[in-house]
Amino acid sequence: MAILTKQDVEQLSGIHSAFCISVFIPTHRAGKEVIEKLDTKALKNQLKIVKTKLSREELSPKEIDDLVSPIQELIDDTGFWRHQSDGLALFLTKDFFKKYTLPVYFEAFNYVANSFYLKPLMPMFVGDGSFYLLTLELEEVKLYEMTRHSITDVIINDLIPGGLEESVGADFEEKSLQFRTQQEGYGNAIFHGHAGADRKRKNEILRHFRAIDKGLMTLLKDEKSPLVIATQDYLFSIYEEVNTYRNLVKHHITNSPLETDKYVLHDLAWEIMAPVFDEERKEKIERFKQHEGTGRTSSDIQHIVRDAFHGKIDTLFVENRADVFGIYDTRTNKVSLRENFDTTSVSLLNLAAIKTFLQNGKVYLLEKADMPNPYSKINALYRY
Repeated sequence: MAILTKQDVEQLSGIHSAFCISVFIPTHRAGKEVIEKLDTKALKNQLKIVKTKLSREELSPKEIDDLVSPIQELIDDTGFWRHQSDGLALFLTKDFFKKYTLPVYFEAFNYVANSFYLKPLMPMFVGDGSFYLLTLELEEVKLYEMTRHSITDVIINDLIPGGLEESVGADFEEKSLQFRTQQEGYGNAIFHGHAGADRKRKNEILRHFRAIDKGLMTLLKDEKSPLVIATQDYLFSIYEEVNTYRNLVKHHITNSPLETDKYVLHDLAWEIMAPVFDEERKEKIERFKQHEGTGRTSSDIQHIVRDAFHGKIDTLFVENRADVFGIYDTRTNKVSLRENFDTTSVSLLNLAAIKTFLQNGKVYLLEKADMPNPYSKINALYRY
């Protein structure tokens, strides 16, 4: 399955042809929807609409069938449908076909024009900051670098002790017999026995965790990404005592790292991190409202399209499920609006979103009520 990158968006945006077909459908990872082939049916429905649109362009039935054959082949590929995520995006024109299975929900939609429709892809690139997940057990520690949509294993075996035994020494087995934990569900553990022995055991764990922290800091000392930990409650409280990483997240995952799939841990970690990364969107909306009317913002589609081409936009807010059609003449820098979509026009919201994104601006798709200025389908916060 292809992974979507900024370079992919740049490539797709650079393709212009008489019939560029963009198709989006929601998909399902498992369940009755997969068994009942609802995803396949959704794509069939979109293909039927696309073929109707193409028939209006004076293409013969054979020309249409030849053009859309890669989509038809995908519909017939039963193996493909067993490995889906939350959304499927297809981009097709003559001699070009690209498919992306993505962890983003798409409403069923298709677009046939002289360029691809890429606006629905923008959520892949916002609120997607990088963070670390450390799974912490006494005998096994793993580190992952994550974003909202990705997991990367980070090799740390050469940086940290292999387990508590390595930190405590050869008498580990004997000491382990003197120590027990009692759990009521996972994450609730207590020391018990003689107070002196308990203190000694905690000191051993502290020494072990201090060695882990020291090893991690050789890797993370210059990093600023948040660090989430998955471990038992009592181990987390001990690790907090020795941690020297400045961006340790105070909330941790209590699921057993040894008993939980890393993809489930990723979902649990994202539940913790999503509100943190959403702060940037809130901050940008607040800045728009503060600067509205000062020349630092705009809700005029004609100005915004021109400014997107010139790299002036810091953040673009686009109303979800909305569109504005027209033509942008790059020679005269003039935007002409159209009441409806036709063969000569394009989606100006799509065009502004792509240009803003490719020039390192942020693009947020929002519901109408969440727009900084809900009376316009597009709002821009300028860099200067």
